[in-house]
Amino acid sequence: MAGPINHIVFDIGKVLIHYDPNLPYLRLIPDEDERRWFFANVCTHEWNLEQDRGRPWSEAEALLIEKFPEREEQIRAFRQYWPEMVPYAYDDSVRIMEGLIDEGRDVTMLTNFAADTFRHAREMYPFLNKPRGVTVSGEIELIKPDREIYEKHAEHFGLDPAATIFIDDSPANVEGARAAGWQAVHFTDADRLRQDLASFGIDT
Repeated sequence: MAGPINHIVFDIGKVLIHYDPNLPYLRLIPDEDERRWFFANVCTHEWNLEQDRGRPWSEAEALLIEKFPEREEQIRAFRQYWPEMVPYAYDDSVRIMEGLIDEGRDVTMLTNFAADTFRHAREMYPFLNKPRGVTVSGEIELIKPDREIYEKHAEHFGLDPAATIFIDDSPANVEGARAAGWQAVHFTDADRLRQDLASFGIDT
């Protein structure tokens, strides 16, 4: 049986705010097959992940433009129209987080996010400023699910790993937290999150 939870750590994308890189490209590349090809071969998930790891956008864009010069406008559009990729917050999840903060619980955030887009996200969604603090992968050049980012977060914020619960939509990131000695739950929706937190003695 796990001991008491003293620290609650939230992921952000697809837990607190919606993220879908396809959204602006529904307009920019209307053809579904072409759009699918573009994300599979040009602005891939793996390419974007390197910005989360700290690679500057200028370098990331130049890399692809050299390889796909005919796609320059569409490549630059990824950063240009990034705000359209995060169009709304998950209000129920945000209420849970804010309620925990209001109760006096220790809440922080740990996210894979490019440094500059995270600054923009904080302007768009002020509730991201309410937790005690945040570890942003792009700022420290470490990324989930690597064990080191969890250890860095725990060290920086003075967390006891065994008394910490992490909430993330990615099963790999959940397993990464557990490998670092944290408790962790896989986020699917707010109702399930309430149930998961209750199983750890945390009422919401």
